[in-house]
Amino acid sequence: MTWWPYVRLAAAALGAAAIIRQATIAIVNALAADSAWARDLPTVMTNFFSYFTILSNLSAVVALMIGGIWMLATRRRSDAEPAWLATLFVCASTYMIVTGIVYNVLLRHIPIAGISDAWTNETLHVVMPVIMLLDVLFAPRRRALPWRSLWVVVAFPIVWAIYTLVRAEFITSPRTGTPWWYPYPFLDPHQVPGGYLGVAGYVLAIAAVIVGIGAFVVGIGRRRGRTPERIAPEPAAAQGHGIR
Repeated sequence: MTWWPYVRLAAAALGAAAIIRQATIAIVNALAADSAWARDLPTVMTNFFSYFTILSNLSAVVALMIGGIWMLATRRRSDAEPAWLATLFVCASTYMIVTGIVYNVLLRHIPIAGISDAWTNETLHVVMPVIMLLDVLFAPRRRALPWRSLWVVVAFPIVWAIYTLVRAEFITSPRTGTPWWYPYPFLDPHQVPGGYLGVAGYVLAIAAVIVGIGAFVVGIGRRRGRTPERIAPEPAAAQGHGIR
């Protein structure tokens, strides 16, 4: 598919535009706010980059941009992508597909006024996840990764969850002024029935989704991709004339 690198680069540009648009909305709202906590731009921007949606979309933009450039730079070759690039795509694809699932199952009913707009919201939560799913299913020159790659996939969400739950109680919400701020209501023990126990249930459920989607992405890559042995098998004639 000689046009796939251009698909990747166009998708990277789309994702970057949506992230910049949403960051602009956050900054404009902070500058126009009346309260001190809502005008605190460093906190507002740190909160912005604490959303899993933003981080997963950033990973997708980076993966798509690097992947597209790599495909163009090696377009005269047919070898599989390097292992580091395959790992980057497995992580970014998993996070984006999970973002799409969690948003549409748990968050779609939440009003977005003041923190996003319809185009940005749908691009980051629907369009980009679909693009990354299509990349998993159809992108050429994929490399098959070992199942142990799942450990790399789950590492970041674990770190993000710990960071979020530890930081949240020390941040004043820019929107409400409450002395805590959680990026998603299902992580907020002040809203979830059962407090931290209820939050733990959501975290475990989402962790299971991440592992399941990660296994799906790795599995598809193993089915469609090529291992180093498949890429360059040693010819039988060469084996017979090798140095003994």
